[in-house]
Amino acid sequence: MGQEQNLREQRVRKLTELRSAGYEPYANDFRPEMTSREVQVRHERDDTEQLKAMDRFYTLAGRVVALRKHGKSTFFNIQDRTGTLQIYVQSDKVGETVYAHLKTVDLGDIVGIAGSPMRTRTGELTLAASGFRILTKSLIPPPEKWHGLTDVEARYRRRYVDLIHNPDARAIFRKRAAIVAQIRRFLDMRDYLEVETPILLEVAGGAAAAPFLTHYNALDSDFALRIATELHLKRLVVGGFERVYEIGKCFRNEGLSRKHNPEFTSLELYQAYATAADLIELTEELLTGIASKVAEGDSITYQGQQIALTRPFARISVADAVSKHLGVESLADIKSVQRAAEVVFGHTNDSDPINAILDDLEDDEVGRLLPDAGSGTVQQQCDAARAAYLKATDRRAALMAMAQGLDGALDETRRRAIALHLLYTCFEHEVESTLIQPTFVTHYPQPASPLARRFDQDPAVVDRFELFIAGMEVANAFSELSDPIDQRQRFERQVRLKSRGDAEAPGMDEDFIHALEVGLPPTAGEGIGIDRLTMLFCDAATIREVILFPQLRPDEGWGGEPAVSEPESKE
Repeated sequence: MGQEQNLREQRVRKLTELRSAGYEPYANDFRPEMTSREVQVRHERDDTEQLKAMDRFYTLAGRVVALRKHGKSTFFNIQDRTGTLQIYVQSDKVGETVYAHLKTVDLGDIVGIAGSPMRTRTGELTLAASGFRILTKSLIPPPEKWHGLTDVEARYRRRYVDLIHNPDARAIFRKRAAIVAQIRRFLDMRDYLEVETPILLEVAGGAAAAPFLTHYNALDSDFALRIATELHLKRLVVGGFERVYEIGKCFRNEGLSRKHNPEFTSLELYQAYATAADLIELTEELLTGIASKVAEGDSITYQGQQIALTRPFARISVADAVSKHLGVESLADIKSVQRAAEVVFGHTNDSDPINAILDDLEDDEVGRLLPDAGSGTVQQQCDAARAAYLKATDRRAALMAMAQGLDGALDETRRRAIALHLLYTCFEHEVESTLIQPTFVTHYPQPASPLARRFDQDPAVVDRFELFIAGMEVANAFSELSDPIDQRQRFERQVRLKSRGDAEAPGMDEDFIHALEVGLPPTAGEGIGIDRLTMLFCDAATIREVILFPQLRPDEGWGGEPAVSEPESKE
Protein backbone atom coordinates (compact mmCIF):
# COMPACT_ATOMS: atom_id res chain seq x y z
CA MET A 1 0.00 0.00 0.00
CA GLY A 2 2.91 2.34 0.78
CA GLN A 3 4.38 2.03 -2.69
CA GLU A 4 1.03 2.68 -4.33
CA GLN A 5 0.54 5.79 -2.20
CA ASN A 6 3.99 7.06 -3.16
CA LEU A 7 3.23 6.58 -6.85
CA ARG A 8 -0.05 8.42 -6.44
CA GLU A 9 1.73 11.33 -4.75
CA GLN A 10 4.19 11.50 -7.65
CA ARG A 11 1.28 11.78 -10.06
CA VAL A 12 -0.37 14.48 -7.98
CA ARG A 13 2.87 16.48 -8.19
CA LYS A 14 2.84 16.13 -11.97
CA LEU A 15 -0.75 17.32 -12.00
CA THR A 16 0.33 20.40 -10.08
CA GLU A 17 3.16 21.00 -12.56
CA LEU A 18 0.69 20.92 -15.44
CA ARG A 19 -1.58 23.46 -13.82
CA SER A 20 1.37 25.68 -12.92
CA ALA A 21 2.39 25.65 -16.61
CA GLY A 22 -1.11 26.69 -17.67
CA TYR A 23 -2.45 23.29 -18.77
CA GLU A 24 -5.81 21.99 -17.47
CA PRO A 25 -5.28 18.27 -16.69
CA TYR A 26 -9.03 17.58 -16.75
CA ALA A 27 -10.02 19.19 -20.03
CA ASN A 28 -13.31 18.93 -21.90
CA ASP A 29 -12.65 20.75 -25.17
CA PHE A 30 -10.93 18.12 -27.33
CA ARG A 31 -12.92 16.33 -30.05
CA PRO A 32 -11.27 13.29 -31.70
CA GLU A 33 -12.28 12.94 -35.33
CA MET A 34 -11.06 9.37 -35.82
CA THR A 35 -10.65 6.15 -33.88
CA SER A 36 -7.58 3.98 -33.87
CA ARG A 37 -9.39 1.31 -35.85
CA GLU A 38 -10.51 3.78 -38.50
CA VAL A 39 -6.93 4.94 -39.01
CA GLN A 40 -5.69 1.36 -39.27
CA VAL A 41 -8.39 0.32 -41.76
CA ARG A 42 -7.86 3.40 -43.89
CA HIS A 43 -4.10 2.87 -44.17
CA GLU A 44 -3.59 -0.88 -43.66
CA ARG A 45 -2.35 -1.31 -47.24
CA ASP A 46 -0.28 1.87 -47.52
CA ASP A 47 3.48 1.46 -47.37
CA THR A 48 6.06 3.93 -46.06
CA GLU A 49 6.43 5.91 -49.28
CA GLN A 50 2.70 6.14 -49.88
CA LEU A 51 2.18 7.51 -46.39
CA LYS A 52 4.97 10.06 -46.88
CA ALA A 53 3.28 11.28 -50.04
CA MET A 54 -0.07 11.76 -48.31
CA ASP A 55 -1.21 14.95 -46.70
CA ARG A 56 -3.43 13.45 -43.98
CA PHE A 57 -3.96 14.89 -40.54
CA TYR A 58 -5.99 13.14 -37.79
CA THR A 59 -7.03 13.84 -34.23
CA LEU A 60 -7.44 10.90 -31.85
CA ALA A 61 -7.86 10.39 -28.12
CA GLY A 62 -7.27 7.44 -25.85
CA ARG A 63 -5.68 6.05 -22.73
CA VAL A 64 -1.91 5.54 -22.60
CA VAL A 65 -1.30 1.80 -22.19
CA ALA A 66 2.39 1.66 -23.17
CA LEU A 67 5.11 4.27 -22.88
CA ARG A 68 8.74 4.28 -24.09
CA LYS A 69 10.83 7.46 -23.84
CA HIS A 70 14.09 7.86 -25.77
CA GLY A 71 15.63 11.27 -25.18
CA LYS A 72 14.25 13.58 -27.85
CA SER A 73 11.61 11.08 -29.04
CA THR A 74 8.89 9.07 -27.35
CA PHE A 75 6.68 6.19 -28.40
CA PHE A 76 3.45 5.40 -26.62
CA ASN A 77 0.32 3.43 -27.40
CA ILE A 78 -3.15 4.78 -26.88
CA GLN A 79 -6.25 2.64 -26.45
CA ASP A 80 -9.73 3.77 -27.40
CA ARG A 81 -13.00 1.89 -27.79
CA THR A 82 -11.87 0.27 -31.05
CA GLY A 83 -8.33 -0.84 -30.24
CA THR A 84 -4.82 0.56 -29.90
CA LEU A 85 -2.54 2.68 -32.04
CA GLN A 86 1.12 3.62 -31.64
CA ILE A 87 2.01 7.31 -31.33
CA TYR A 88 5.42 8.83 -32.11
CA VAL A 89 6.36 12.19 -30.61
CA GLN A 90 9.55 14.10 -31.59
CA SER A 91 10.66 17.23 -29.77
CA ASP A 92 11.60 19.05 -32.99
CA LYS A 93 8.09 18.45 -34.37
CA VAL A 94 5.93 19.37 -31.37
CA GLY A 95 8.32 21.93 -29.93
CA GLU A 96 10.55 21.85 -26.88
CA THR A 97 7.93 23.37 -24.58
CA VAL A 98 5.25 20.81 -25.43
CA TYR A 99 7.74 17.96 -25.47
CA ALA A 100 8.97 18.91 -22.02
CA HIS A 101 5.55 18.08 -20.70
CA LEU A 102 5.90 14.48 -21.82
CA LYS A 103 7.69 13.87 -18.54
CA THR A 104 4.31 14.36 -16.84
CA VAL A 105 2.64 11.61 -18.91
CA ASP A 106 2.06 8.32 -17.10
CA LEU A 107 0.47 5.02 -17.97
CA GLY A 108 -3.27 5.39 -17.62
CA ASP A 109 -3.43 9.05 -18.62
CA ILE A 110 -5.96 9.97 -21.30
CA VAL A 111 -4.42 12.09 -24.05
CA GLY A 112 -5.45 13.87 -27.21
CA ILE A 113 -3.23 13.53 -30.28
CA ALA A 114 -3.01 15.36 -33.59
CA GLY A 115 -0.77 13.92 -36.28
CA SER A 116 -0.14 12.17 -39.57
CA PRO A 117 0.18 8.44 -40.33
CA MET A 118 3.61 6.88 -40.91
CA ARG A 119 5.32 3.52 -40.67
CA THR A 120 8.25 2.75 -38.39
CA ARG A 121 11.31 0.81 -39.49
CA THR A 122 9.55 -2.38 -38.37
CA GLY A 123 6.54 -1.51 -40.54
CA GLU A 124 4.11 -0.67 -37.72
CA LEU A 125 1.46 1.88 -38.61
CA THR A 126 2.01 4.85 -36.30
CA LEU A 127 0.69 8.37 -35.88
CA ALA A 128 3.48 10.97 -35.95
CA ALA A 129 2.26 13.60 -33.52
CA SER A 130 2.34 17.28 -34.35
CA GLY A 131 0.68 18.01 -31.03
CA PHE A 132 -0.60 16.29 -27.92
CA ARG A 133 -2.39 17.16 -24.68
CA ILE A 134 -3.17 15.41 -21.45
CA LEU A 135 -6.96 15.38 -21.21
CA THR A 136 -7.27 13.40 -17.97
CA LYS A 137 -4.49 12.83 -15.49
CA SER A 138 -4.72 9.38 -13.91
CA LEU A 139 -3.73 9.38 -10.25
CA ILE A 140 -3.88 5.61 -9.74
CA PRO A 141 -1.10 3.54 -11.32
CA PRO A 142 -2.26 0.57 -13.39
CA PRO A 143 -1.71 -3.03 -12.26
CA GLU A 144 1.94 -4.03 -12.20
CA LYS A 145 1.46 -6.57 -14.97
CA TRP A 146 0.48 -4.89 -18.20
CA HIS A 147 -2.21 -7.51 -18.90
CA GLY A 148 -4.29 -6.44 -15.94
CA LEU A 149 -5.55 -7.58 -12.60
CA THR A 150 -4.68 -11.15 -11.68
CA ASP A 151 -6.81 -11.43 -8.54
CA VAL A 152 -10.24 -12.63 -9.64
CA GLU A 153 -12.20 -10.76 -7.01
CA ALA A 154 -10.27 -7.55 -7.66
CA ARG A 155 -11.30 -7.84 -11.30
CA TYR A 156 -14.98 -7.88 -10.32
CA ARG A 157 -14.69 -5.16 -7.67
CA ARG A 158 -12.66 -2.88 -9.94
CA ARG A 159 -14.30 -3.79 -13.22
CA TYR A 160 -13.33 -0.45 -14.75
CA VAL A 161 -9.66 -1.37 -14.29
CA ASP A 162 -10.31 -4.88 -15.58
CA LEU A 163 -11.90 -3.50 -18.75
CA ILE A 164 -8.94 -1.23 -19.45
CA HIS A 165 -6.34 -3.96 -19.25
CA ASN A 166 -8.24 -7.15 -20.10
CA PRO A 167 -9.32 -7.49 -23.75
CA ASP A 168 -11.06 -10.78 -22.95
CA ALA A 169 -13.36 -9.00 -20.51
CA ARG A 170 -14.17 -6.34 -23.10
CA ALA A 171 -14.91 -9.05 -25.65
CA ILE A 172 -17.39 -10.75 -23.31
CA PHE A 173 -19.49 -7.63 -22.90
CA ARG A 174 -19.40 -6.80 -26.59
CA LYS A 175 -20.63 -10.32 -27.27
CA ARG A 176 -23.32 -9.96 -24.62
CA ALA A 177 -24.55 -6.79 -26.33
CA ALA A 178 -24.58 -8.64 -29.65
CA ILE A 179 -26.65 -11.47 -28.13
CA VAL A 180 -29.23 -9.04 -26.76
CA ALA A 181 -29.36 -7.16 -30.07
CA GLN A 182 -29.92 -10.43 -31.94
CA ILE A 183 -32.75 -11.37 -29.55
CA ARG A 184 -34.44 -8.03 -30.17
CA ARG A 185 -34.11 -8.37 -33.95
CA PHE A 186 -35.49 -11.90 -33.83
CA LEU A 187 -38.57 -10.97 -31.80
CA ASP A 188 -39.20 -7.64 -33.51
CA MET A 189 -39.29 -9.42 -36.88
CA ARG A 190 -41.99 -11.73 -35.49
CA ASP A 191 -44.26 -8.89 -34.49
CA TYR A 192 -43.45 -8.95 -30.77
CA LEU A 193 -43.76 -5.63 -28.97
CA GLU A 194 -41.02 -4.69 -26.51
CA VAL A 195 -42.48 -3.27 -23.29
CA GLU A 196 -41.45 -2.19 -19.80
CA THR A 197 -43.24 -3.29 -16.65
CA PRO A 198 -42.91 -2.12 -13.02
CA ILE A 199 -39.95 -3.07 -10.87
CA LEU A 200 -41.50 -1.95 -7.56
CA LEU A 201 -44.51 -4.13 -6.77
CA GLU A 202 -47.05 -4.52 -3.99
CA VAL A 203 -46.98 -8.28 -4.58
CA ALA A 204 -43.86 -9.90 -6.05
CA GLY A 205 -45.11 -12.89 -8.03
CA GLY A 206 -44.35 -14.94 -11.10
CA ALA A 207 -41.82 -17.24 -9.41
CA ALA A 208 -40.99 -18.84 -6.08
CA ALA A 209 -38.25 -16.71 -4.57
CA ALA A 210 -37.69 -14.43 -1.59
CA PRO A 211 -37.95 -10.79 -2.72
CA PHE A 212 -35.98 -7.74 -1.69
CA LEU A 213 -38.27 -5.49 0.35
CA THR A 214 -38.36 -1.71 0.60
CA HIS A 215 -40.68 0.97 1.92
CA TYR A 216 -42.43 3.50 -0.29
CA ASN A 217 -42.43 6.67 1.84
CA ALA A 218 -44.94 8.64 -0.23
CA LEU A 219 -47.50 5.84 0.05
CA ASP A 220 -46.39 4.68 3.51
CA SER A 221 -46.48 1.13 2.20
CA ASP A 222 -44.07 -1.80 1.82
CA PHE A 223 -43.11 -2.79 -1.70
CA ALA A 224 -40.89 -5.47 -3.21
CA LEU A 225 -38.48 -5.52 -6.12
CA ARG A 226 -39.86 -7.80 -8.79
CA ILE A 227 -38.68 -11.41 -8.91
CA ALA A 228 -40.12 -11.89 -12.41
CA THR A 229 -41.91 -9.87 -15.09
CA GLU A 230 -44.44 -12.62 -15.81
CA LEU A 231 -47.67 -11.40 -14.22
CA HIS A 232 -47.57 -7.90 -15.69
CA LEU A 233 -46.68 -9.18 -19.14
CA LYS A 234 -49.69 -11.50 -19.05
CA ARG A 235 -51.84 -8.52 -18.04
CA LEU A 236 -50.70 -6.89 -21.30
CA VAL A 237 -51.77 -9.96 -23.28
CA VAL A 238 -55.18 -9.60 -21.62
CA GLY A 239 -55.12 -5.97 -22.79
CA GLY A 240 -54.70 -6.99 -26.42
CA PHE A 241 -50.93 -6.96 -26.93
CA GLU A 242 -50.88 -10.52 -28.22
CA ARG A 243 -47.08 -10.76 -28.54
CA VAL A 244 -44.95 -8.96 -25.97
CA TYR A 245 -41.49 -9.25 -24.51
CA GLU A 246 -39.31 -7.53 -21.95
CA ILE A 247 -35.58 -7.67 -21.34
CA GLY A 248 -35.01 -6.40 -17.84
CA LYS A 249 -33.62 -6.78 -14.37
CA CYS A 250 -35.15 -9.08 -11.77
CA PHE A 251 -34.12 -9.43 -8.14
CA ARG A 252 -34.13 -12.48 -5.87
CA ASN A 253 -33.00 -12.37 -2.27
CA GLU A 254 -31.02 -15.58 -2.39
CA GLY A 255 -27.45 -16.83 -2.27
CA LEU A 256 -24.49 -16.15 -4.52
CA SER A 257 -23.09 -18.97 -6.60
CA ARG A 258 -21.41 -19.78 -9.87
CA LYS A 259 -24.79 -19.66 -11.65
CA HIS A 260 -26.70 -17.17 -9.49
CA ASN A 261 -26.51 -13.43 -8.93
CA PRO A 262 -29.31 -11.86 -6.87
CA GLU A 263 -29.71 -9.17 -9.55
CA PHE A 264 -29.98 -10.75 -12.98
CA THR A 265 -31.30 -10.02 -16.47
CA SER A 266 -34.04 -12.06 -18.06
CA LEU A 267 -35.96 -12.12 -21.29
CA GLU A 268 -39.63 -12.94 -20.91
CA LEU A 269 -41.92 -13.27 -23.90
CA TYR A 270 -45.61 -14.10 -24.27
CA GLN A 271 -47.53 -15.15 -27.35
CA ALA A 272 -51.28 -15.51 -27.58
CA TYR A 273 -52.77 -18.54 -29.35
CA ALA A 274 -49.61 -20.58 -28.78
CA THR A 275 -48.57 -23.54 -26.65
CA ALA A 276 -45.32 -24.68 -25.07
CA ALA A 277 -44.74 -26.79 -28.19
CA ASP A 278 -44.75 -23.62 -30.31
CA LEU A 279 -42.18 -22.04 -28.01
CA ILE A 280 -39.92 -25.07 -28.30
CA GLU A 281 -39.73 -24.37 -32.03
CA LEU A 282 -39.22 -20.65 -31.45
CA THR A 283 -36.48 -21.28 -28.86
CA GLU A 284 -34.58 -23.60 -31.17
CA GLU A 285 -34.78 -21.02 -33.94
CA LEU A 286 -33.68 -18.21 -31.61
CA LEU A 287 -30.66 -20.04 -30.19
CA THR A 288 -29.45 -21.41 -33.50
CA GLY A 289 -29.78 -17.90 -34.92
CA ILE A 290 -27.69 -16.47 -32.09
CA ALA A 291 -25.10 -19.18 -32.67
CA SER A 292 -24.95 -18.32 -36.36
CA LYS A 293 -24.56 -14.59 -35.74
CA VAL A 294 -22.43 -14.56 -32.59
CA ALA A 295 -20.55 -17.86 -32.66
CA GLU A 296 -20.47 -18.04 -36.49
CA GLY A 297 -21.41 -21.69 -36.52
CA ASP A 298 -23.72 -24.32 -35.13
CA SER A 299 -21.60 -25.40 -32.17
CA ILE A 300 -19.83 -23.88 -29.19
CA THR A 301 -17.24 -25.05 -26.71
CA TYR A 302 -18.16 -24.59 -23.08
CA GLN A 303 -15.61 -25.45 -20.40
CA GLY A 304 -13.99 -28.03 -22.64
CA GLN A 305 -17.27 -29.60 -23.80
CA GLN A 306 -18.35 -29.41 -27.41
CA ILE A 307 -22.04 -28.46 -27.60
CA ALA A 308 -23.98 -28.84 -30.83
CA LEU A 309 -26.64 -26.19 -31.37
CA THR A 310 -28.34 -28.00 -34.23
CA ARG A 311 -32.06 -28.63 -34.54
CA PRO A 312 -33.91 -30.48 -33.24
CA PHE A 313 -32.71 -30.38 -29.65
CA ALA A 314 -33.28 -33.49 -27.52
CA ARG A 315 -36.59 -33.77 -25.66
CA ILE A 316 -37.36 -35.85 -22.57
CA SER A 317 -39.90 -35.79 -19.74
CA VAL A 318 -38.93 -35.30 -16.10
CA ALA A 319 -40.00 -38.87 -15.30
CA ASP A 320 -38.10 -40.40 -18.22
CA ALA A 321 -35.00 -38.33 -17.40
CA VAL A 322 -35.02 -39.74 -13.86
CA SER A 323 -35.68 -43.27 -15.15
CA LYS A 324 -32.76 -43.01 -17.54
CA HIS A 325 -30.45 -41.54 -14.91
CA LEU A 326 -31.27 -44.16 -12.26
CA GLY A 327 -31.39 -47.06 -14.72
CA VAL A 328 -34.92 -48.16 -13.81
CA GLU A 329 -37.96 -49.02 -15.89
CA SER A 330 -40.03 -46.14 -17.22
CA LEU A 331 -41.66 -43.97 -14.57
CA ALA A 332 -43.74 -41.98 -17.05
CA ASP A 333 -47.04 -43.46 -15.83
CA ILE A 334 -46.16 -43.59 -12.13
CA LYS A 335 -49.12 -43.37 -9.75
CA SER A 336 -47.55 -44.66 -6.53
CA VAL A 337 -45.95 -42.36 -3.97
CA GLN A 338 -44.20 -45.38 -2.48
CA ARG A 339 -42.67 -46.36 -5.81
CA ALA A 340 -41.39 -42.84 -6.34
CA ALA A 341 -39.97 -42.74 -2.82
CA GLU A 342 -38.19 -46.04 -3.40
CA VAL A 343 -36.38 -44.86 -6.53
CA VAL A 344 -35.41 -41.36 -5.35
CA PHE A 345 -34.28 -42.16 -1.81
CA GLY A 346 -30.56 -41.38 -1.57
CA HIS A 347 -30.70 -39.33 -4.78
CA THR A 348 -31.99 -36.06 -3.29
CA ASN A 349 -31.05 -33.62 -0.59
CA ASP A 350 -31.94 -35.02 2.84
CA SER A 351 -35.01 -32.87 3.35
CA ASP A 352 -36.34 -32.87 -0.23
CA PRO A 353 -38.71 -35.89 0.04
CA ILE A 354 -40.47 -34.70 3.20
CA ASN A 355 -40.66 -31.13 1.90
CA ALA A 356 -42.22 -32.29 -1.36
CA ILE A 357 -44.82 -34.31 0.50
CA LEU A 358 -45.62 -31.49 2.93
CA ASP A 359 -45.94 -28.96 0.12
CA ASP A 360 -48.52 -31.13 -1.65
CA LEU A 361 -50.76 -31.82 1.35
CA GLU A 362 -53.71 -29.64 2.33
CA ASP A 363 -53.71 -28.10 5.81
CA ASP A 364 -56.21 -30.59 7.17
CA GLU A 365 -54.28 -33.51 5.68
CA VAL A 366 -50.95 -32.89 7.42
CA GLY A 367 -52.02 -34.01 10.89
CA ARG A 368 -54.41 -36.63 9.57
CA LEU A 369 -52.09 -38.39 7.12
CA LEU A 370 -48.71 -37.93 8.83
CA PRO A 371 -48.73 -39.53 12.32
CA ASP A 372 -45.52 -37.78 13.36
CA ALA A 373 -47.09 -34.35 12.76
CA GLY A 374 -48.78 -34.35 16.16
CA SER A 375 -51.01 -31.40 17.04
CA GLY A 376 -50.79 -27.64 17.05
CA THR A 377 -50.84 -25.17 14.18
CA VAL A 378 -50.29 -26.39 10.66
CA GLN A 379 -46.79 -24.90 10.68
CA GLN A 380 -46.04 -26.69 13.95
CA GLN A 381 -47.35 -29.94 12.49
CA CYS A 382 -45.18 -29.51 9.39
CA ASP A 383 -42.13 -28.71 11.53
CA ALA A 384 -42.78 -31.77 13.72
CA ALA A 385 -43.21 -34.09 10.74
CA ARG A 386 -40.05 -32.73 9.10
CA ALA A 387 -38.03 -33.04 12.30
CA ALA A 388 -39.25 -36.60 12.96
CA TYR A 389 -38.30 -37.67 9.44
CA LEU A 390 -34.83 -36.10 9.55
CA LYS A 391 -34.13 -37.58 13.00
CA ALA A 392 -35.41 -41.07 12.12
CA THR A 393 -32.91 -43.87 12.80
CA ASP A 394 -34.05 -45.57 9.59
CA ARG A 395 -35.01 -42.65 7.38
CA ARG A 396 -35.74 -44.86 4.39
CA ALA A 397 -38.24 -46.93 6.39
CA ALA A 398 -39.85 -43.74 7.68
CA LEU A 399 -40.26 -42.43 4.14
CA MET A 400 -41.70 -45.73 2.90
CA ALA A 401 -44.23 -45.83 5.71
CA MET A 402 -45.27 -42.28 4.98
CA ALA A 403 -45.56 -42.96 1.25
CA GLN A 404 -47.55 -46.16 1.80
CA GLY A 405 -50.05 -44.25 3.93
CA LEU A 406 -50.48 -41.60 1.23
CA ASP A 407 -51.06 -44.25 -1.43
CA GLY A 408 -53.88 -45.66 0.69
CA ALA A 409 -55.52 -42.31 1.42
CA LEU A 410 -55.33 -40.24 -1.77
CA ASP A 411 -56.97 -40.55 -5.18
CA GLU A 412 -54.98 -41.44 -8.28
CA THR A 413 -54.45 -37.85 -9.49
CA ARG A 414 -53.11 -36.74 -6.09
CA ARG A 415 -50.88 -39.81 -5.76
CA ARG A 416 -49.46 -39.20 -9.21
CA ALA A 417 -48.84 -35.52 -8.50
CA ILE A 418 -46.88 -36.28 -5.31
CA ALA A 419 -45.00 -39.14 -6.98
CA LEU A 420 -43.96 -36.86 -9.84
CA HIS A 421 -42.95 -34.17 -7.35
CA LEU A 422 -40.66 -36.69 -5.64
CA LEU A 423 -39.12 -37.57 -9.01
CA TYR A 424 -38.64 -33.86 -9.61
CA THR A 425 -36.54 -33.54 -6.43
CA CYS A 426 -34.20 -36.21 -7.81
CA PHE A 427 -34.17 -34.46 -11.19
CA GLU A 428 -33.10 -31.18 -9.61
CA HIS A 429 -30.52 -32.78 -7.34
CA GLU A 430 -28.78 -35.17 -9.73
CA VAL A 431 -30.08 -35.08 -13.29
CA GLU A 432 -29.97 -31.42 -14.33
CA SER A 433 -26.17 -31.23 -14.19
CA THR A 434 -25.85 -34.23 -16.54
CA LEU A 435 -27.78 -32.58 -19.41
CA ILE A 436 -24.87 -31.23 -21.44
CA GLN A 437 -26.26 -31.14 -24.95
CA PRO A 438 -29.33 -28.89 -25.48
CA THR A 439 -32.29 -30.76 -23.97
CA PHE A 440 -35.92 -29.74 -23.53
CA VAL A 441 -37.27 -31.33 -20.36
CA THR A 442 -41.06 -31.58 -20.36
CA HIS A 443 -44.05 -32.84 -18.32
CA TYR A 444 -43.39 -31.16 -14.99
CA PRO A 445 -45.48 -31.97 -11.90
CA GLN A 446 -48.27 -29.48 -11.31
CA PRO A 447 -47.26 -28.61 -7.71
CA ALA A 448 -43.88 -27.35 -8.98
CA SER A 449 -45.54 -25.15 -11.62
CA PRO A 450 -48.28 -22.98 -10.07
CA LEU A 451 -48.79 -20.75 -13.13
CA ALA A 452 -48.76 -23.40 -15.86
CA ARG A 453 -51.73 -25.02 -17.60
CA ARG A 454 -52.42 -28.66 -16.82
CA PHE A 455 -52.61 -31.25 -19.54
CA ASP A 456 -56.28 -32.02 -20.12
CA GLN A 457 -55.54 -35.74 -20.33
CA ASP A 458 -53.20 -35.78 -17.30
CA PRO A 459 -54.05 -33.08 -14.70
CA ALA A 460 -51.10 -34.04 -12.48
CA VAL A 461 -48.73 -32.73 -15.17
CA VAL A 462 -48.41 -29.27 -16.73
CA ASP A 463 -47.54 -28.27 -20.28
CA ARG A 464 -44.12 -26.89 -19.41
CA PHE A 465 -40.53 -27.26 -20.54
CA GLU A 466 -37.14 -26.15 -19.34
CA LEU A 467 -34.15 -26.03 -21.65
CA PHE A 468 -30.85 -27.27 -20.22
CA ILE A 469 -27.46 -26.73 -21.83
CA ALA A 470 -24.14 -27.62 -20.20
CA GLY A 471 -26.01 -28.65 -17.07
CA MET A 472 -27.62 -25.21 -16.66
CA GLU A 473 -31.23 -24.17 -16.96
CA VAL A 474 -31.31 -21.60 -19.75
CA ALA A 475 -35.04 -21.29 -20.47
CA ASN A 476 -38.34 -22.01 -18.74
CA ALA A 477 -41.65 -21.95 -20.60
CA PHE A 478 -45.21 -23.21 -20.41
CA SER A 479 -48.71 -22.93 -21.71
CA GLU A 480 -50.24 -20.34 -19.42
CA LEU A 481 -53.00 -21.05 -16.95
CA SER A 482 -55.96 -18.89 -18.06
CA ASP A 483 -58.62 -20.33 -15.75
CA PRO A 484 -59.07 -17.72 -12.97
CA ILE A 485 -60.75 -20.19 -10.61
CA ASP A 486 -57.92 -22.70 -10.91
CA GLN A 487 -55.36 -19.89 -10.58
CA ARG A 488 -57.00 -18.60 -7.40
CA GLN A 489 -56.87 -22.08 -5.89
CA ARG A 490 -53.18 -22.34 -6.70
CA PHE A 491 -52.47 -18.91 -5.24
CA GLU A 492 -54.36 -19.94 -2.11
CA ARG A 493 -52.07 -22.96 -1.89
CA GLN A 494 -49.05 -20.62 -2.12
CA VAL A 495 -50.53 -18.49 0.67
CA ARG A 496 -50.88 -21.63 2.79
CA LEU A 497 -47.23 -22.49 2.17
CA LYS A 498 -46.23 -18.97 3.19
CA SER A 499 -48.20 -19.36 6.42
CA ARG A 500 -46.22 -22.55 7.06
CA GLY A 501 -42.96 -20.60 6.92
CA ASP A 502 -42.05 -20.81 3.22
CA ALA A 503 -40.38 -17.43 2.62
CA GLU A 504 -40.25 -18.04 -1.15
CA ALA A 505 -43.97 -18.66 -1.61
CA PRO A 506 -45.62 -15.65 -3.31
CA GLY A 507 -48.73 -14.02 -1.92
CA MET A 508 -52.17 -13.59 -3.45
CA ASP A 509 -52.35 -11.18 -6.39
CA GLU A 510 -56.01 -10.18 -6.60
CA ASP A 511 -55.48 -7.82 -9.52
CA PHE A 512 -53.92 -10.59 -11.60
CA ILE A 513 -56.92 -12.81 -10.83
CA HIS A 514 -59.13 -9.93 -11.96
CA ALA A 515 -57.17 -9.74 -15.22
CA LEU A 516 -57.72 -13.46 -15.80
CA GLU A 517 -61.42 -12.96 -15.14
CA VAL A 518 -61.46 -10.28 -17.84
CA GLY A 519 -60.02 -13.00 -20.10
CA LEU A 520 -56.54 -14.18 -21.04
CA PRO A 521 -56.47 -15.73 -24.52
CA PRO A 522 -54.79 -19.12 -24.88
CA THR A 523 -51.16 -18.10 -24.34
CA ALA A 524 -47.67 -19.51 -23.95
CA GLY A 525 -44.85 -17.69 -22.19
CA GLU A 526 -41.12 -18.16 -21.75
CA GLY A 527 -38.25 -16.81 -19.69
CA ILE A 528 -34.62 -16.98 -20.80
CA GLY A 529 -31.70 -16.04 -18.57
CA ILE A 530 -29.55 -13.54 -20.47
CA ASP A 531 -26.64 -13.96 -18.07
CA ARG A 532 -26.49 -17.74 -18.44
CA LEU A 533 -26.96 -17.51 -22.19
CA THR A 534 -23.96 -15.19 -22.29
CA MET A 535 -21.99 -17.60 -20.10
CA LEU A 536 -22.52 -20.30 -22.72
CA PHE A 537 -21.57 -18.22 -25.74
CA CYS A 538 -18.56 -16.67 -23.97
CA ASP A 539 -17.34 -19.91 -22.33
CA ALA A 540 -17.51 -18.22 -18.92
CA ALA A 541 -17.24 -20.54 -15.93
CA THR A 542 -19.06 -18.17 -13.58
CA ILE A 543 -21.92 -15.72 -13.95
CA ARG A 544 -19.71 -12.97 -12.49
CA GLU A 545 -17.67 -12.96 -15.69
CA VAL A 546 -20.70 -11.85 -17.75
CA ILE A 547 -22.16 -9.24 -15.37
CA LEU A 548 -20.35 -5.93 -15.45
CA PHE A 549 -20.76 -5.29 -11.74
CA PRO A 550 -21.69 -8.56 -10.02
CA GLN A 551 -22.79 -8.66 -6.42
CA LEU A 552 -19.98 -9.46 -4.00
CA ARG A 553 -19.75 -9.72 -0.27
CA PRO A 554 -18.78 -6.40 1.40
CA ASP A 555 -15.41 -5.37 2.80
CA GLU A 556 -12.77 -8.05 2.19
CA GLY A 557 -15.17 -10.13 0.12
CA TRP A 558 -15.49 -13.85 0.00
CA GLY A 559 -12.11 -14.62 -1.61
CA GLY A 560 -13.51 -17.02 -4.17
CA GLU A 561 -16.66 -19.06 -4.65
CA PRO A 562 -18.99 -18.50 -1.68
CA ALA A 563 -19.57 -21.31 0.76
CA VAL A 564 -23.34 -21.37 0.25
CA SER A 565 -25.62 -23.89 -1.36
CA GLU A 566 -27.01 -22.97 -4.74
CA PRO A 567 -30.65 -21.88 -4.63
CA GLU A 568 -33.19 -23.46 -6.90
CA SER A 569 -32.95 -22.05 -10.38
CA LYS A 570 -36.17 -20.47 -11.57
CA GLU A 571 -35.04 -18.11 -14.29
